[in-house]
Amino acid sequence: MDPLETRELRHFLALAEELHFGRAAERLRIAQPALSRTIRRLEQRIGVALVERTTRRVALTPAGEVLAREARVALDAVTAAASRARRAGVGQPRLAVATKADSDAGLLPRLLRAYESAQGRPVDLLLGGWGEQTGMLRDGRADVALLHAPLDATGLEIELLLTEPRVVALCAEHPLARRGNLAVADLAPEPLPRWEGPGGDEISLLWCGHEPEAGRGPRPGHPQPAPAAGPPTPDVAQLLRLVELGRAAAFVPVSIARRYPRPRIAYRAVAGLTPARLVLAWPAGLRSPAVAAFVSIAVDVAAELAADSDVDPDVDAGPWTDAGRVEGAALDQPRSGSRLGVPGREPR
Repeated sequence: MDPLETRELRHFLALAEELHFGRAAERLRIAQPALSRTIRRLEQRIGVALVERTTRRVALTPAGEVLAREARVALDAVTAAASRARRAGVGQPRLAVATKADSDAGLLPRLLRAYESAQGRPVDLLLGGWGEQTGMLRDGRADVALLHAPLDATGLEIELLLTEPRVVALCAEHPLARRGNLAVADLAPEPLPRWEGPGGDEISLLWCGHEPEAGRGPRPGHPQPAPAAGPPTPDVAQLLRLVELGRAAAFVPVSIARRYPRPRIAYRAVAGLTPARLVLAWPAGLRSPAVAAFVSIAVDVAAELAADSDVDPDVDAGPWTDAGRVEGAALDQPRSGSRLGVPGREPR
């Protein structure tokens, strides 16, 4: 079989995502008959049917689903290769690190100082919105990303740096804000936000609190709330405004609570709530001394930060001082070099 062309894969992937020849052709800015011919030719070359066509619908066959999944990875790799080649053409390219400005648990300043001191060169810092960092890795704009799990880890290596407690953000006038001891089940009736934008499903898990710990189900006796049913939101500022107005509750990493104290928001500890996990991610198979050095330094800096966090673990949680502290909100650093689901492995 002749090698598949990237053009053919892009055309097929557009159809797989739209499930409509007309919309896919419009998206590709080609005529619909031309797209049909490309798909038929692709099926003939591979030797299997990729789509089921009827007068009313288009659906992927099992073979088509496999090709769609693999085509995304392959096209991302092609795009990333071109991007990294362009960056390499400037001489000595600097390490490109993607992150979200308020999603580093306080680790980023120390990490950048430690890396730049050890390596003798600065990094290119790429700040984006929630959920955008994995896209930056896949298209080659970034070499490594600092972000919260869960995430779509397809084609990526993941290194767990530290965990931190999550707390619930409530409108200060909410009856539960006056209580000092909350359980996850107490929040089950509350509207929880739906995240809009890249990585929406994974990010909704972070804010809604029902993500099980890595490799585990919900804790016995601590049922997790149902999937988010509250208002959609695209960023933290909007999410916190919804909380202030009493339109939603949200589970946030304790570092977010520290960063955004607001008079009309009460942050409260919740027994049985799984912690937030801060991770590094980079493309699988990437052999980069700079990335290896960054990962190694990040593990060491995370251990230092976790040790320092034990000094003052409390969070000022709102207007009621009797219930306004989040006890035990210290960061926790896993064993050095531990991967999500693969403890004890050393970073590349």
